[in-house]
Amino acid sequence: MSKKLVIVGTGETAALAYEYFTHDSPYEVVAFAVEKAFLTEDSFCGLPVVAFEDVELKYSPKEYDAFVAMAAGRLNRQRTRFYRETKTKGYKLASYVSSRAFVWHNVEIGDNCFIMEDNTLQPFTKVGNNVVMWSGNHLGHRSVVKDNCFITSHVVVCGFCEIGENTYIGVNSSVANNIKIAADNFIAMGTVIGKNTEENAIYKGNPAVKAPIAAKKFCQVKESGK
Repeated sequence: MSKKLVIVGTGETAALAYEYFTHDSPYEVVAFAVEKAFLTEDSFCGLPVVAFEDVELKYSPKEYDAFVAMAAGRLNRQRTRFYRETKTKGYKLASYVSSRAFVWHNVEIGDNCFIMEDNTLQPFTKVGNNVVMWSGNHLGHRSVVKDNCFITSHVVVCGFCEIGENTYIGVNSSVANNIKIAADNFIAMGTVIGKNTEENAIYKGNPAVKAPIAAKKFCQVKESGK
């Protein structure tokens, strides 16, 4: 029997999550949830939409799992807030890993991850909780992606690297061997990282150059973390 799943969100990421979970996972999506202030329609993808504040009353965490389907807004803070609140409600957070991704047998993957097609996760790699890896990335052996990161497409992370919490990495970026990307980094598309980075920073270019504006300020992150 298929597992029942509630998706938190009704944007494009939620629509994609519905497609992937429906056609490439053991889950059956049964409903969507959004905050009352944004509840403008009663259906999405042909399924009910309910208020996030009350979702557990209709879809009990004892019977349903959940998945928070949001992008990288405010340096991943929006998705992280809902991830934490959904866990607080008692839900088990599902992860989606494409059947068309290469994931070695000893790779570790946390909850509420969204790993799409053509990703390569080499031996001994680790992916934390609430991580998005869009299509076509390479995660080199023994590298670690920490919680709440968003890796876009065609990003190459070489071996023995560490990607810090909340980091966003843009399309076609590359990270050399043995590099530590600090927490709260915004890596612009096409950036080549050859040295360890500093926290709360934006990097762009080849070789990467630190921008004068802080990443949190650029991404409009509130100090509360929401």
